[in-house]
Amino acid sequence: MTRSVETTSSEDSELSLPAPEERRRLREAAELTHDEVAAAVGVTAATVRSWESGRTDPRGRKRELYTQFLARLSARPQDGGPAGAPGEAKTARAAEEPAADPPVPDRPTPDGPTSDTQAPDRPALDRPTSDAPTSDARTEPERLPAEPPARVPVPGPAEAFDGLYALAARDLTRQAYLLTGRRALALEAVEKAFVQAWDRWPEVATDPDPVGWVRAIAYEYALSPWHRFRRAHRHLDKPPAEPADRILLDALLSLSPANRRTVLLYDGVGLDLPDTAAETEATTPTAGHRLVHAHADLADRIPELADVPLEKQSALLRDLFTALRPPVDLEPRPAAVVRGGGERRTRLWTRATLSLTAMIAVSTSYTLMTAPTRYEPPLAPGESVSGVPPLAGPQQLTERGKQLHDKLRADPQAGPARIAPRIE
Repeated sequence: MTRSVETTSSEDSELSLPAPEERRRLREAAELTHDEVAAAVGVTAATVRSWESGRTDPRGRKRELYTQFLARLSARPQDGGPAGAPGEAKTARAAEEPAADPPVPDRPTPDGPTSDTQAPDRPALDRPTSDAPTSDARTEPERLPAEPPARVPVPGPAEAFDGLYALAARDLTRQAYLLTGRRALALEAVEKAFVQAWDRWPEVATDPDPVGWVRAIAYEYALSPWHRFRRAHRHLDKPPAEPADRILLDALLSLSPANRRTVLLYDGVGLDLPDTAAETEATTPTAGHRLVHAHADLADRIPELADVPLEKQSALLRDLFTALRPPVDLEPRPAAVVRGGGERRTRLWTRATLSLTAMIAVSTSYTLMTAPTRYEPPLAPGESVSGVPPLAGPQQLTERGKQLHDKLRADPQAGPARIAPRIE
């Protein structure tokens, strides 16, 4: 009987769970933060963000608690909200203050209202009826015109990018350092990720989780295997000063890149298992197996994890990651410098591409102008052939023989001139 009741309640919770946009609207209307909602439901703030963005949905007992919490938020404007939820005392006081001492306006005199401040606070029951005719023209001109609401300037792309950079750059640099153990590579990975985010800012600005978008790019760049061939990133930085921090960093760097990234996302960042699997581009069972093997390897290397139950290892690892103090400065550069550097790099690449295209066009034009327009077969070089018999018959005349031959043909055929040649 108890099982059927629980099944019915879970089905009702599934039916009454609002859409992701409605979840976010209810939280913002109640002026609650992600941490307050996470504390009330018993999850992490990153999980609440995933629920509000629609990337994941709560399941089981968490779904029922989250549905009941949203139901209390939706019912708060009507009855002042039930007690016990975060931030409800402030809403209850705001709802009770107008009803505590309702203003009692003075009876209108023939000259009109006694003051300008009493006319707007007059309740609806004190308005003149048809039995006591009163002209509204006597009261309306005395009311102060309502001031238009102040316009809040909408931040531009640069301001929004700077806000995202200020929110996530420091934490992402620390996470990249835990992944690589190299300060220069961590700073370079985070800057590369933010430069790519600025180049594709319309896509990042509309993404449900822009921090996750940048984090995925930074992790991919930091864990690239090609960095081992670079002289600047070939060796690790100096180890931390504290022995416990040194053991933790060495144990984390001894894991494979996939297990290291899974542990940092699940235990360090606080993502749930489906989000961790999605960010590492793996299935949920694969991410779970990686997490189990990584915890086993870390327990063999870290004495503090050896005697801790499996269900408490994640909380202890999160505390250890938070308490680790790097021996180097991980302060990222200002957002304006990173954004300007990306823009300059884009301009340089654009100019280089245009210059190369112009050179190719010029060389192609010169080739078309100087290339032959018809085919000219090449002359075959002479070769000596062996085994050919010598030429039979009279030999070819030399230059001297040709001169004598021409002279004889030019002279008369008969006469003494042929017998006694003359001297020329």
